[in-house]
Amino acid sequence: MADSARAKQENSITESPHASPLSGRKRAQQSPGSRSRYSVSAPGHCFRKVTLTKPTFCHNCSDFIWGIIGFICEVCNFMCHEKCLKTVRTVCSCMAPTLVRVPVAHCFGPAGPKKKFCCVCRKHLEGNASVRCEVCELHAHSDCAMFTCGDCRVCHQDGNQDIDKFLHHWREGNIPPGSRCEVCRHTCGSSDVLVGMRCEWCGVTTHAACYVAVSPECALGRLRNMLLPPMCVRVCSRNFSKMHCYRISERCQNELDNSDEVDAQIPAPVKEGQLATTPDSGKQVLKVFDGDDAVKRNNFRLVSIPRLTKKEEVVESALRAFYIPDDPMDFELQCNGQPCLRSEDILNRNGSLNEKAVFKENVSEVWLLRSKPQDTEVLKIYSGWLKVTAPFVLISVSRNSTVDSVIKEVLSQLGRKDDEPSGFNLMEVFMGSKQIQRQVLTGQELLLDKLQEIRKISLRQMNQTRFYVVESRNRAVQVNLLLEGLPVQQTKEEYVDLLQEHLAIKSHVVTISHVYGSQGAVALEISCFSEAERIYMLAKDTSVNNKQLVSLIIPEIMHKKFPKCGSPLLVFVNPKSGGLKGLELLHSFRKLLNPHQVFDMSNGGPLPGLHMFRDVLHFRVLVCGGDGTVGWVLGVLEAIRHKLACPEPPIGIVPLGTGNDLSRVLRWGAGYSGEDPHHILLSVEEAEEVQMDRWTILLDAQEITEDGKENCLEPPKIVQMNNYFGLGIDAELSLDFHHAREEEPGKFNSRFHNKGVYLKAGLQKLSHTRNLHRDLKLQVDKQDVELPSIEGLIFLNIPSWGSGADLWGSEGDSRFEKPRMDDGLLEVVGVTGVVHMGQVQSGMRSGIRLAQGNYVRITATKPLPVQVDGEPWIQAPGHMVISAAGPKMRMLRKSKHKQKKPSTSLKEGRSESPSSSDGGP
Repeated sequence: MADSARAKQENSITESPHASPLSGRKRAQQSPGSRSRYSVSAPGHCFRKVTLTKPTFCHNCSDFIWGIIGFICEVCNFMCHEKCLKTVRTVCSCMAPTLVRVPVAHCFGPAGPKKKFCCVCRKHLEGNASVRCEVCELHAHSDCAMFTCGDCRVCHQDGNQDIDKFLHHWREGNIPPGSRCEVCRHTCGSSDVLVGMRCEWCGVTTHAACYVAVSPECALGRLRNMLLPPMCVRVCSRNFSKMHCYRISERCQNELDNSDEVDAQIPAPVKEGQLATTPDSGKQVLKVFDGDDAVKRNNFRLVSIPRLTKKEEVVESALRAFYIPDDPMDFELQCNGQPCLRSEDILNRNGSLNEKAVFKENVSEVWLLRSKPQDTEVLKIYSGWLKVTAPFVLISVSRNSTVDSVIKEVLSQLGRKDDEPSGFNLMEVFMGSKQIQRQVLTGQELLLDKLQEIRKISLRQMNQTRFYVVESRNRAVQVNLLLEGLPVQQTKEEYVDLLQEHLAIKSHVVTISHVYGSQGAVALEISCFSEAERIYMLAKDTSVNNKQLVSLIIPEIMHKKFPKCGSPLLVFVNPKSGGLKGLELLHSFRKLLNPHQVFDMSNGGPLPGLHMFRDVLHFRVLVCGGDGTVGWVLGVLEAIRHKLACPEPPIGIVPLGTGNDLSRVLRWGAGYSGEDPHHILLSVEEAEEVQMDRWTILLDAQEITEDGKENCLEPPKIVQMNNYFGLGIDAELSLDFHHAREEEPGKFNSRFHNKGVYLKAGLQKLSHTRNLHRDLKLQVDKQDVELPSIEGLIFLNIPSWGSGADLWGSEGDSRFEKPRMDDGLLEVVGVTGVVHMGQVQSGMRSGIRLAQGNYVRITATKPLPVQVDGEPWIQAPGHMVISAAGPKMRMLRKSKHKQKKPSTSLKEGRSESPSSSDGGP
């Protein structure tokens, strides 16, 4: 924040980085309402004694407050015992901007279902009028979100910024009730109040009074080996919001931007445009704006004042409503068409007359809070980006002080007198909660006029503004974009022509670095910010061959900086799978890991993640979705594996689909039922690697004429198979389910409902008969196989089919080998109808074993329903050839033994996953 002190105070004032801007200042006049307030060591608070009328817990020690006396901060609602006043270390919400190390904007999204507390007003979040950050543990009411500052996690290096040390990122409250302090080992969490501190990287929890004893450097906790370290990720973001950089859908931004700001402390709602004053209550409510921008946007706060109120008290109440910790004597209330309030003015006539007081007539309901003009100020200039010890220096600014003179004085105080001031810039940084805005000031600009200009626009903006001294050198610019949705199998030159035609790219600043012809995608390297921003936004509104383009910002991974034992985890989540569970898992993994390594499959599919990890030598993949989602990832991985430094990353699964047969075989379970995401990640770390065969199916649709000649009906196509391939009744049921889901997709949000639809489709086929053996000819390993009277033919790669059924059976048979997913063989099984399938599902029977081999040729004389891994369609007559698809895939199988208990040491400790207390499942 532009933590400025007036020239009234001595130049010898000293402040800590977390000190209040009012530290070391004496007010010229104490207002009557402030004489009974209590001072504490934690900056920003304004405590007063209150009588408790309901059960209340202390925000310092989390114990119940016995008796009827408590102490509450009039700014942030911090409540505590009288005995805790001396030990309060939690700073007030109005001081949050002073705690920011590196300004990083938040990515607000809708709040989760679990009980949380607002990080601004400390009250319980209820209903839908609340938001949460998709990246960190910040929760707030919608009307409090504008008073949060840009203090989100640092997940990457921005541009040429260099991070030498990685420090803890502390967030207060909303931690599990059973969490223990890493310092004193006592309980530091609570479900009743906002209490305790937690590092959002390593998960260490402490009391607010204890966390200062923890070493500032963070070891990233137990997940450090699978974490993508922030110092290894670089993004040139500039004008791109964090929502764009993290590929997060901006689903609630309009709601936040258009919401009216209403004071949370008002006991009853007040209609807009109505002045609330009654003789019984002795209260009056004023509508207060903090600057011209608030008036333009109609963003105001409602300030409730008592029956006998002087100007200083009104101003002080207005400052508290806007979470501004400055001296009320430096501000005034203005009203259009009326003079400013005088010190002796009284706004309310409800009390007894004071002979020395002058009452205002026709009190306006709309007031503008203004800062009084000053001749000199003491301003904080931050130097954190210069890698020096001091976080900031104090500079006295007068009306004649220019930016150049301030830079020269700053360098002198930092011991860099020999450096040329022309090599540095003074940068204004607005640490907004949704976007960090930076502006380089010109050398001859008067700094005091700049401060007054910002305050006129918004006092809240001034409270969240800092000034940094930065080196003014030309930095190389490189923005990496990935464009998807282009025609497939084109050359690099053809893609250049397409981009020139539809996006009018500038060839001297735009280069195609990678071409993924099989996916219809290209990667661009752009050396101009404005051109990158233009292409990014234009591509979102551009279609090529009636297909919408997808544009994504791809961070650069500096793989050479990886720790030797590091193997980062690449996470893919299909939010459409498992109802809302996919969305909650997406949110939880973004908080537990680096959000750059978590990808939303509905926004570009798996290619962006694999392209981003292309140069990483060792990494693992976690796919959250059904068998179809896993097949999607495996298919793209197979297509581009020759461009990856790690062509065969091991893959784990979180089952979010209906059948989840592959997940069952790999011990990840029949379906996700709300396990702690942190425990899932630990299971992935401890999982063992196994191999799995993959198969290629060549579909050559041909019609055989009466004279024995073959006419091609459609071009041949190739599909990949992981689990099983079915023809006949099995595929017909899948096709009926597929059609039902396309008609009403909103109803298919639970496994129970999906299985019910399957059951209904099966019952409708009870009387159905299909002599499949008359329409097919089967060869296995070039040997003809005679088919019995069956309605379905199924080829198995894994020992699980139809939501966990053992179709092959467990009985021994000397004719065949025991099936394995890595034996290079397919099991061929037949079913006689729906009844037979139901018996297999219930474990009463197994299928009809027909053959086992590694090369299969099928000839169909009629159109047949077929399905591959649950994806059905009608296949025209012709040939179908199944053969092995190159190298085996490396999969992760969940370990049978219990997870290792987390270490109790500070570097290893993680008492409980933060996601267990968030909106995640």
